Amino acid sequence: MRMGYSRTPQNFFRSLAVGAPMPLRERQVSLERMIHFIPPHIEKIRLRAPEIAANVDVVLGNLEDAVPANAKVAARAGFIELAQNHASSAAGLWTRINCLNSPWALDDLMEIVPAVGDKLDVIMLPKVDGPWDIHYLDQLLAQLEAKSGTRRPIMIHAILETAEGVNNINEIAAASPRMHGMSLGPADLAASRRMKTTRVGGGHPGYGVLADPDGEKSRTYAQQDLWHYTIGRMVDACAAHGLDAFYGPFGDFSDPEACETQFRNAYLQGCVGAWTLHPSQVDIAKRVFSPEPDEVKLAKRIVEAMPDGTGAVMIDGKMQDDATWKQAKVILDRAELVAHKEPDMAAQYGL
Repeated sequence: MRMGYSRTPQNFFRSLAVGAPMPLRERQVSLERMIHFIPPHIEKIRLRAPEIAANVDVVLGNLEDAVPANAKVAARAGFIELAQNHASSAAGLWTRINCLNSPWALDDLMEIVPAVGDKLDVIMLPKVDGPWDIHYLDQLLAQLEAKSGTRRPIMIHAILETAEGVNNINEIAAASPRMHGMSLGPADLAASRRMKTTRVGGGHPGYGVLADPDGEKSRTYAQQDLWHYTIGRMVDACAAHGLDAFYGPFGDFSDPEACETQFRNAYLQGCVGAWTLHPSQVDIAKRVFSPEPDEVKLAKRIVEAMPDGTGAVMIDGKMQDDATWKQAKVILDRAELVAHKEPDMAAQYGL
């Protein structure tokens, strides 16, 4: 059995390599409503990256699943080209490298960090089983940053797509000051758990609750969410360690209503964004993961009525206290991020 380890508090924020940038003590908060996946080995899409970046919060060059084995090297080279041309004021820049037990992961890191380390915000690590995967990547990144002169630490985002990873979720969240957040990886997780579905995210018509018998009336059947439990665990682990939780992919591009419902469920549970694999999903994510104007206006009223967050007030016949003040602050803080990026939303929010 592999066991994780914990660095002592005085060493947690110490650099893991001489000359590497110091780990961040407070993670910078960014607007990341959608992580938009781009296949860098496809030239016509890669050349559209600047146009795409203008409309999304995060551009991610995908090197792992959905990239054929014979295109892995081309995808890596394509991402480096994409990153070199990426404007620093545009969307955040991420890459999903190949999993650590693959023959491509080491070269992904050895080539990408020296070439574009100062432009790269986050490395998404697939199939994380435990903190040992984060520790390995943490140490290697520090060495590569020191060698290449990268000036700021590259963050790590873990994908939960194995049963072992979900079992070790809290240890993963606490593994490194590089940790940015986590995403649900439903397809690989379904396979790891031996779940009987081939869907990528979303519910399943066979997974539901049947109402009790009521005489001659037909019994109501309600489809349930296969991922509710895992999202709840992920949100709790991330919140406890100051990280962000994300819904992963929704694979049925032909069903925007189901995609929006799934994204909204994740948003209400505490996720701050989701993956977008198709352009049609970008506006869905932008709409879902931005607070509603009416919510923001109420949140403003609550915060204004309780400036120090204590006591209780009545607003529109409903009691508001320190707990609802905290809820209002969550909504208002997020609205301010959206307003900073989108002037039209700032006007709707009154910010």
